[in-house]
Amino acid sequence: MKLLVRIRLSLLIAALAATVAVATAQQSAIPPSVAAAKLDDAVPIDPQIAIGTLPNGLRYYIRLNRQPQGRAELRLAVNAGSVLEDEDQRGLAHFVEHMAFNGTLHFPRLEVVNFMQSLGMRFGAHVNANTSFDETIYELQIPTENPMVIDRALLALEDWAHNVTFDPTEIDKERGVILEEWRQGLGAGERISNKQFPMLLKASRYADRLPIGTPEIIRNANPARLKEFYADWYRPDLMAVVVVGDVDKAAVEAMIKAHFASIPTALSPKPRPAFNVPDQPGTVYATITDPEATATRIDISVRMAARRFVTIGDYRRSIVDRLFGALLSSRLDEIANSPNAPFLRAETDRGLLVRTAEVTSLGALVPPGGVERALTSLFTEINRATRFGFTQTEVNREKLNTQLYLERAMAERDKSASGPLADEYVRNFIHNEPIPGIVYEYGLSQRFTPEITLAEVNALAKEWVPDRNRLVVVVAPDKDRATLPNEARMAAVIKAADAATTTAYVDTVATQPLLARMPTAGAVAATTTNEAFGITEWRLANGARVVLKPTTYKDDEILFRAVSPGGTSLAADRDFISAATAPEVVEQGGVGAFRNTDLQKVLAGTTAFVRADIGPTEEGLAGGSSRRDLEKMFQLIYLRFTSPRADPVAFGVLKDQLKVALANQQSMPETVFDDAVSAALTQNNPRAQPLTPARLEQMNLDKSLAFYKERFADASDFVFVFVGNFDLATMKPFVERYIGSLPSLRRTEAPKDVGMHAPAGVVDNVVRSGIEPRSQVSIIFNGPFQNDEPHRVIASAMAETLAGDLQRTLREDLGGTYGVSVQPNYTKKPTEEYRLTISFACDPARTDSLVDAAFRVIDRFKAFGPTPSQVTDARSGLTRDFETNSQRNEYLLNRLIFKYEYSEDVKDVFDMKPYYDQITVAALRDAARTYLNTNRYVKVTLLPETK
Repeated sequence: MKLLVRIRLSLLIAALAATVAVATAQQSAIPPSVAAAKLDDAVPIDPQIAIGTLPNGLRYYIRLNRQPQGRAELRLAVNAGSVLEDEDQRGLAHFVEHMAFNGTLHFPRLEVVNFMQSLGMRFGAHVNANTSFDETIYELQIPTENPMVIDRALLALEDWAHNVTFDPTEIDKERGVILEEWRQGLGAGERISNKQFPMLLKASRYADRLPIGTPEIIRNANPARLKEFYADWYRPDLMAVVVVGDVDKAAVEAMIKAHFASIPTALSPKPRPAFNVPDQPGTVYATITDPEATATRIDISVRMAARRFVTIGDYRRSIVDRLFGALLSSRLDEIANSPNAPFLRAETDRGLLVRTAEVTSLGALVPPGGVERALTSLFTEINRATRFGFTQTEVNREKLNTQLYLERAMAERDKSASGPLADEYVRNFIHNEPIPGIVYEYGLSQRFTPEITLAEVNALAKEWVPDRNRLVVVVAPDKDRATLPNEARMAAVIKAADAATTTAYVDTVATQPLLARMPTAGAVAATTTNEAFGITEWRLANGARVVLKPTTYKDDEILFRAVSPGGTSLAADRDFISAATAPEVVEQGGVGAFRNTDLQKVLAGTTAFVRADIGPTEEGLAGGSSRRDLEKMFQLIYLRFTSPRADPVAFGVLKDQLKVALANQQSMPETVFDDAVSAALTQNNPRAQPLTPARLEQMNLDKSLAFYKERFADASDFVFVFVGNFDLATMKPFVERYIGSLPSLRRTEAPKDVGMHAPAGVVDNVVRSGIEPRSQVSIIFNGPFQNDEPHRVIASAMAETLAGDLQRTLREDLGGTYGVSVQPNYTKKPTEEYRLTISFACDPARTDSLVDAAFRVIDRFKAFGPTPSQVTDARSGLTRDFETNSQRNEYLLNRLIFKYEYSEDVKDVFDMKPYYDQITVAALRDAARTYLNTNRYVKVTLLPETK
């Protein structure tokens, strides 16, 4: 629902995306090779990686990895990007990347995309490329059951490396697509970046070599200059091939040599220069305002030459950097969550900016008129850390937190996904990032983290944002220009903060346990076993249902979701805002005896997390943990149900944060457009209207807490689903104690129909907002729907094949848009309905003609349906997605919770082939005739404001 989207990401999605795993081997001994390594020794290379260099200079990396099974990730890394362009080539590095997909020796026109689609892989998800300042990377994910597929995929990489054809007709057609990609990026963010980035990279080659290039050159570039860039920089000594996945390493190595060894070396290769970013003395101050900026922020950046990252000592240094950044960010976060805070959010970090430069960033979101106060606070905290340092309890806590990532990776070392590994090897080639492997890296962390002293961390404070190579930028809406300090005033504020008296930070740490008193355990009243699918269901004495599905997809990951019918539909209209904001209010308040900030400290170094959510038709929890922290997760479940905390201070902070976040939302064209779509689809239903500063006044702490308590007062109508690496014997006592003891009212509820339905006819609305020449179109077909698995599969397959037709016509043939999205959405309660949304962005001058073209494609699809090959590709794509997703706990969890919530057959979770087999030309054609009803749709068009 739009209201909740505005004020937060979906907590359920966030909870499931933050998958948790921690090493059972946490206390394992440090490997001898790590313990004996000297600080000036080079970080070794993971022995699982086969690395070689062909006689022509091309490097390759191969690693066997079976996650996901039957898949491999392929990369072609080119050590060349936009920084190498001549003045009249700006944007051509990216143009070359596009042309690689528009015709090569063995894959004419779009045949490489067609080849991948025939394998069930999709452009974007499994076939992609990107161009940056210093590199261009091509990506493929392929199935590996057939060696011929691997060989042909490597042939595609070979063609990209030296056989792009640059057909003049295709070049001219692609100009429009690239211009639409440029247009898609237009807006306040792009305008601000175009002012800020040249200041950060002043006097360097990078300052005017943004990869997207310039529209003038894209429109008019001579094809010869495009080919020259390709000839100059696409050569084997500047390339690497990466293959990671479920493959035979020896066979793949032979294929790589067969495909790439024959690529000739350049006769007169241009030197591949490195472009430094010159030092700038002192601090540069700037203010940037924009009519579409939504908030005021401070961006402080301190640049330094990129430091080497080669030795064991370099790795140790990086641990200290991460600790300092995390410690300072934690303090800033604590300030942001205090009453009358000088900023609403702030954090700091350090990392690579471009190949030759690193940057320390310190940023804050600031209330209107509060720049000087926020600057004072930011530099006061830096000075506090410089003069007094951090406390030992803070450092101990952050050491636990920073260890978690490596502990998770160590626990899942045999279940690591191939994609991130392939990307890591690309960074080794491009940036010389060490690749020791997780076992060695975890050993380094075990060795160094305990020995890093408080004094070492504190010593970084005076060098974190020094007065050299420093840029202080204030970004704000145009209307606030008069309230912004000038350069002299900002400098004076920082100087005053540096000279001000500060006191040492006091770290308050709660010592009590999560639960002061253990609840009285309930009992399992009935057990049902579905042996075919390995599912056990316990019906507890309090009525709660608990579904358990053990898996081995991850070695140490346990996830859960719980749902109950009702949601905000059961709130009175007058209390809707309080009901809809209740999860945020309660989250900010904490649980039991703990404020939210205290709770985070208590949970430091643990993986357990549980978050509540209340949606339009249901309420629920989501979370996860490792096996080690399993009881903490169950305790958090119990607390989220029984002990939500009302905190007037936290409520005031949340309200202040929302006021600032929402104050200038209507200056964004995207917000105006989204609001118009929502209003048209819901016929201006009050519950679908966006949260505004005025509507914030309807927030009420007592009402939010009361509604939350009412929704979680009865566990008897909740279903809990647990998925992960656990055994029933371990789970049972936790389930009985912490879920079996939850309150039970035995009430029967269902979500109410609040009248939020799409109009039955045609709505065609135009809204005007924004100053850039950019239009956005959404066409939403809608109507009643039989919401079961067979109908969902057919409707989704129809949407996907239609998307392909629209993409070919609007993008490839007409060059009118960068991409077309076709997204189906289905509801089951309170009524069964569907929405199918077709969206694209384009030049405002072409909006009407492209909409007409889209409807012609729709009419053609309804008349004839897809081609047989499209049907085959759709079946194959769904099958491949199912194969991959079925190896992920979060996918299985989401599917199971849906099936149990709506009483559908769980067999569909494990076998979708019968439904995929029903996908035919006729079935998709008939679905199009049903769901693409041109007598019932909503169309909303965003056009720029007239001048």
